[in-house]
Amino acid sequence: MTNRKSRREFLESSMFATAAAAAFVAPTSLLAAEEKQSKSPNEKLHVAVVGLNGRGNAHIGGFTHRDDVLITHLCDCDSKFGESKAEGVAKRQDGHKPKFIQDVRKLLEEPGIDIVSIATPNHTHSLLAIWALQAGKDVYVEKPVSHNVSEGARVVEAAEKYNRICQAGTQSRSNPGMREAMEFVHSGKLGDIKVARGLCYKPRKSIGPKGVYQPPKTVDYSLWLGPAQMQDVTRPQFHYDWHWQMPFGNGDLGNQGIHQMDLARWGLGVNELSNNVISYGGRFGYEDAGTTPNTQVVVHDYGDKSLVFEVRGLVYDKKLKESSVSYKGSRIGVIFEGTDGYLVMTSYHSGSAFDKEGNKIRDFSGGNDQYHYDNFISAVRSRKPEDLNGHIQEGHLSSVLCHTGLISYQLGEKVSKQECLDRMKDIKTTEDVSATMARVQDHLMDNGVNLDKEGVQLGPMLSFNPKTETFIDNEAANALLTRDYRKGFEVPAKGQV
Repeated sequence: MTNRKSRREFLESSMFATAAAAAFVAPTSLLAAEEKQSKSPNEKLHVAVVGLNGRGNAHIGGFTHRDDVLITHLCDCDSKFGESKAEGVAKRQDGHKPKFIQDVRKLLEEPGIDIVSIATPNHTHSLLAIWALQAGKDVYVEKPVSHNVSEGARVVEAAEKYNRICQAGTQSRSNPGMREAMEFVHSGKLGDIKVARGLCYKPRKSIGPKGVYQPPKTVDYSLWLGPAQMQDVTRPQFHYDWHWQMPFGNGDLGNQGIHQMDLARWGLGVNELSNNVISYGGRFGYEDAGTTPNTQVVVHDYGDKSLVFEVRGLVYDKKLKESSVSYKGSRIGVIFEGTDGYLVMTSYHSGSAFDKEGNKIRDFSGGNDQYHYDNFISAVRSRKPEDLNGHIQEGHLSSVLCHTGLISYQLGEKVSKQECLDRMKDIKTTEDVSATMARVQDHLMDNGVNLDKEGVQLGPMLSFNPKTETFIDNEAANALLTRDYRKGFEVPAKGQV
C-alpha cells in the first residue's frame, strides 16, 4: 500500500529540506548594514576575548570584521591556544597582535581594555561577567548567561550598578529574518498563540566512560574550575564535553536549547518567568560520564499559554522516519502554535508561517551572527542599554527557564511510562502533553529504548514566584537556585555586587 503524505506533511517536509539545503550554501557576504566605522587608532574600541576554543572563534571573527574595533588581549585557562590564536588575530587586523594572558584576574588589571567578550564554559559566565563589569568594562557574554538562577540576576544587577553595556549571546534576536517573524507572530495573524515550542533534536554521542582523568598539562585546572568545587576530571575529553556534566554545563537546554528557549519566550511576549514548571526525561541509550539528560521535555505554565521545550539527543539511525527526528519540518528551531495557524522557524534566521490547513502564508529569512556583534558595538558607542537586541535581562530570563526546567528534572523520581503520562495529563496546560510524550516514546523506541523497561525520570510540578525568582514552599528546589562557591571565586550576594 502506498504511503501518501498529506498536503500539510508535504509542505512541512519540503520546507525542512529547503532550509537544510540553504544551510550549506548560505552566503557569507550577507552582513548587517554597517554604520560608518572609523579606522582611526584613537577611535577604536579595545576588546579582550576570554575563552578561545569553540564560540571564542566566533567572537574573534565578529570583532575583527569591524574597522573600529581592535582585539588587544586574549585569555584562556589553556595556554596552548594562546600563541596560535594571537597569530591568527594578528593576520586579521593588519599585524596588530593581541597579548595573551592565562589568568582573567590579571587580564582585568590591564589598562586600555574597553570590552570583555566571554566565551568560557557555562559555570564561569556570570562570575567573569561580574568581574569585568566591576572593572568598568562593557561585556558580551555567551549563552546561557549563568549556570544557575541566582547568579544571572547578579549580572543584571552589576550591569545596572556600574552603568555598563552588557549583551547576551542570543544572536538570533538581531537577525532580520527572525525579527520579522516575531513581528508577524505578535501581529495576531496566527490568532492567539497557545503554545511556543522549542526543539533541540540534535544527536549527541556518549562522552565515554566515567573515570578519573588528568586535565591537559597546558590547562590551569584551578582557574578552569573557577566557582566549582575542586574535583577530579571524570570525562575522557576535557574540552567541550563539560556541557554534559551538571557541575559545569546545563545539558542541551543550556547549550543549544537556550537559543530556542529565548525565541519561544520572545514570541509569547512574556517578560517574566513562568508560574509553574515540570520536566521529565532521562539519559538513555548508553552509560557514560554524562549527568545531564539526553532526552527531556520541559513544560512552562504561563496560565493561558505554555512554553514547551523538547530535547532529543540520541545518535539516531539516519534511516529513521522523518517524524522521529523532526517536528513540523524543524529539528533545531521554534514553533508557535496559534488558533488560526502556526509558524515554524527552522534556523536562527529563517522559517515559514502556515494557516490551519498547512498552506504556507509567508517565508522569513535573513541574517547571521555579525548582526549581533554590530548591534553590541552600536550600543557601546551610544551608551544606551535599550539599544541592545540581547540585553542581559533578556538573556537572564531565558537562561532561568532552562535552569528551572533542570531543577524539576533533578528533583524527579523514576516512574513508569504510564505513571508519567497520567501525572502529566492531570496538569492544566494549553499543551497537548499526551501527543508530546507519544512523540518522545516513538523516538526512543526507534532507537531501541524501551520505556516500559527503563522508566522515566519525572520531576515535580514546581510553583514559582516570577517577582522574587524563587520557588514557592519548596526548600529543596530553592537550594538549587545557587551553588556552593569555591573560595576566591564567589559570585557576590544580592546587593553586594
